[in-house]
Amino acid sequence: MNERMLRVNSIVRHVLAEEIERLSDERLEFVTVTGVDTAPDLRHAIVYVDVLGDQEPALEALDRAGRRLQAALGAQVSMKYTPRLEFAIDPAVVSGNRIDALLREIGKVEEE
Repeated sequence: MNERMLRVNSIVRHVLAEEIERLSDERLEFVTVTGVDTAPDLRHAIVYVDVLGDQEPALEALDRAGRRLQAALGAQVSMKYTPRLEFAIDPAVVSGNRIDALLREIGKVEEE
């Protein structure tokens, strides 16, 4: 990924994290934006999140707020296109949690 796209992803992540904090939906209280992957043509962006608690209601709330978040992004960041936002659970966090659980299991076996 080139430097320009890294900068775009960072700015989009920062703006969306702030805007999600401003939303008054209680399903979004424990949502953290962990990363953004914007398409090179700037028309689409996958926003990766980590959710403490139930993930389905949080993703539903994010999808419902998607247009509002997209409008806020467009108002704050000058780009040729404002990307359409898609929200997904960060696979790196899921993998990390799985590895953590496996290591804890190994520790329990070694203690016995």
